[in-house]
Amino acid sequence: MKIAQIKNDLLNWRKLSLQKIAKYVGFIVGSIMLLCVLIFVFFPDPFINILLKDRITKALTEAYPADSIKFGDLHYSVWQNRLGCDSISLKTGDSTLSCNVASVSVGGINWMKILWNRDFTLNDITSSVFDAQEITVNFKKSHTGLRIGILHISVPDSQMVTDSIKYYSLLNDEQFFAKSQFRQTRFRFDIPKIKILGLDYPGLIQGNIYNARSINIQGMFADILVNMDKPFNKNSTKPKMPNEALSLMKEIVKVDSLKIINGRLKYCERFVIGATAGVITFKKVNVSAFGITNSKVDPDTTIIVADGVFMNSAEMKLHMKIPLASKDFSLKYSGSLSTMDATELNSFIEPSEHQRIKSGIIQSANFNINVNSGQANGSLWVIYKDLSIVIINEETGSEKGLFNQVASFFGKVFVVRSENLPDEKGSMKIGEIKYVRHPDDYFIQYLWFSLRNGIAVVVGFPPT
Repeated sequence: MKIAQIKNDLLNWRKLSLQKIAKYVGFIVGSIMLLCVLIFVFFPDPFINILLKDRITKALTEAYPADSIKFGDLHYSVWQNRLGCDSISLKTGDSTLSCNVASVSVGGINWMKILWNRDFTLNDITSSVFDAQEITVNFKKSHTGLRIGILHISVPDSQMVTDSIKYYSLLNDEQFFAKSQFRQTRFRFDIPKIKILGLDYPGLIQGNIYNARSINIQGMFADILVNMDKPFNKNSTKPKMPNEALSLMKEIVKVDSLKIINGRLKYCERFVIGATAGVITFKKVNVSAFGITNSKVDPDTTIIVADGVFMNSAEMKLHMKIPLASKDFSLKYSGSLSTMDATELNSFIEPSEHQRIKSGIIQSANFNINVNSGQANGSLWVIYKDLSIVIINEETGSEKGLFNQVASFFGKVFVVRSENLPDEKGSMKIGEIKYVRHPDDYFIQYLWFSLRNGIAVVVGFPPT
């Protein structure tokens, strides 16, 4: 009896010991797991950098073996479900493009699902929010750069916001023009803010449609310089006009409205190396465009309405219609100009025409131009009076000298009209516009060259 009791007690003790051991082991394992979870929650960065960073780098290297990409330290916030990176550096294998980003963060993505399943679909980004700062992209082939201060993308809100966008040449003007024996156009853009609403991110990622409800651009400054001292390259590819570029795209572009608020434009033509360029300026520019699409199934005519201050003096208005789905460069545009002192035009007239407006008042101007397949035809009505123009020395800019005085005299007598006022019948000299697109004309240049052609006819300058 006692022996049996002892055996039973021994078995119960062993069972109890096994239970205690199992309990202790479970407690220890659970504590370790809890500790790991707590460490991951409060100190996730070491795990992320060890487990995730190398995997991302390896995947990108395998996909793009010729390119190089480097990531800074990764950071993850469990509470916000947000993955961040201190820096990203990208360089293509042929060195034509390099990109550096100071900081990047992405939130709203189920990272665990992606890590375990190794699968990524559009459904995984429906709640994602992307932020980046100090993005710099250099395009070595064109010697241009793009810089963005802040980029914010919110898929749930269907919006994109960028602050401090700058597009510029990596070379100074002389270096930029010296790299080619032909005429070049140098562009600079400085945009404080762009806000896009109603952006179709699934279509954008799939690459089949670029659809947005509205694009608002605030305070844009565009600086354009052309070196007219060199000939244009007859064998070069023509710069694409808006409808030509959009009609060639396989993707569908659809933007309900685009607005430019309080913009500025500086257009310059340089005729001699090192000399002062001819300058045309616009400020307080407001542009509204509606019905922007290249859809051939549901084509539409884009309507553009704009106004601004021309040469710090006169209010200018513009109305334009462009069929963007058409392969031919065609459009209609018309506008008006209010009263201005004609001498304000000297900043462009003197370098380009080697003439100086001594006096003159432009009372009003109106124009109407129709473009078909690059051929502009139209009319310009300009009412002005007391116009006095003299020839100036091309090198010194002086009005003095026998040759200049004689040239000015014959210019007044045989060419330049001192006034263009309606007579008793209301008729006056109308500037007939006939301009054929040059191979190197960009869109803004073409609009200006066509209009300048009519100005030359009215005033008496030789048409360009």
